[in-house]
Amino acid sequence: MRQLSDERTRAVFEKLSKYIGANVKILIDRPDGAYCFRERKDRVYYLSEKLASLASNVGPDNLLSAGTCFGKFTKSNKFMLHITALSYLAPYAQHKIWVKPSAEQQFLYGNSVTKAGLGRITENTQRYDGVIVYSMSDIPLGFGIAGKSTTDCKHADPMAIVCIHQADIGEYIRKEDTLT
Repeated sequence: MRQLSDERTRAVFEKLSKYIGANVKILIDRPDGAYCFRERKDRVYYLSEKLASLASNVGPDNLLSAGTCFGKFTKSNKFMLHITALSYLAPYAQHKIWVKPSAEQQFLYGNSVTKAGLGRITENTQRYDGVIVYSMSDIPLGFGIAGKSTTDCKHADPMAIVCIHQADIGEYIRKEDTLT
């Protein structure tokens, strides 16, 4: 595993700050020690620096992964978050959307959230902000991009998309053959 280049580090932090803002610092400087991001085969892993130093002793052919996979870089060098990062990002989310029970299943099947399925939305959410999607019982379900701002949602058509789907916990089942 190797350190990320400056360009890739910037891309990862920009994507993370889209969802959790300045709380990215909390991910790095944790009370239980310092954490870092490492890269292997275009995938970005989040792990403690202690584990990273131990992993450096293992040969690259023998090391499959270490830590939690936060996402991967596409062929066009854009960073895409994986759903495995959800449990680390959800407590620090700046913008949240809660979906009604009737819309949970549709979101978990990979569909975007419509106004009819919207339960609540945090104040001051702007269009194209990164949002964490929750069930009404505060269980994080996935990531999305706000399709409308908080004020626009109040006057939107019931079939208007308020959250564009990015990733959800249902991907484990839908893509179990392709996820590695």
